[in-house]
Amino acid sequence: MTRLLIDEEVRERFPDLTALLTELSGLKVQKSSPELEEFKKTVYERIRSRYRVEELKNESIIRLYRDFFWRIGVDPTKTRPAAEALIRRILRTGSLPTINTLVDSYNLASAESRIALAAFDAEEIEGDLVMRFAEPGERFLGIGMEKPRILKGGEIVVSDSRGLVAIYPYRDADRSKVTLKTRRIYLMTCGVPGIPLETLRAAEALAAQYVEKFCSEEY
Repeated sequence: MTRLLIDEEVRERFPDLTALLTELSGLKVQKSSPELEEFKKTVYERIRSRYRVEELKNESIIRLYRDFFWRIGVDPTKTRPAAEALIRRILRTGSLPTINTLVDSYNLASAESRIALAAFDAEEIEGDLVMRFAEPGERFLGIGMEKPRILKGGEIVVSDSRGLVAIYPYRDADRSKVTLKTRRIYLMTCGVPGIPLETLRAAEALAAQYVEKFCSEEY
């Protein structure tokens, strides 16, 4: 089992930063499914009944992500924390884009839990994952990016033995993204200082439940 390790420098600066990693296997990813599309409507209704756009930034967990973004030099009014961006999209447009059944499943869990989640195709990961500060000049090609971003240095990143797989906790690399060929993933639950461990575990369990419900080989 690949582990998620936090570098000592990151741990020293953010002693209460916690992230979880779990493996899910026996998966079958599809472009979409009628059952999932129906389930999305239920989740969207729950989200709409729970939040208002103008009040979202002050919700307790979302505020913790925003505060963390400021601490790491990211403007959360321009680059929204992942769960906040999903919730805002649901409130403003009524739905989320369809990516595939696995990404769609954990996006629903992220919106419901307000916790940032990421998934990496396990076959594209080599060795342990390490959360660390980026070196100046490191190159990162994120999902949907046309060309690599050259990092300034000091950004919090996650890497394996081959290179970067994420800028933590908001951008995942193209190399390890989930596709229709993915059969096994590492699900990362991305905490920030102030979020209790039990909250992260609940988000992880919810994401695993949705992924296994809509993406298992037996489904």
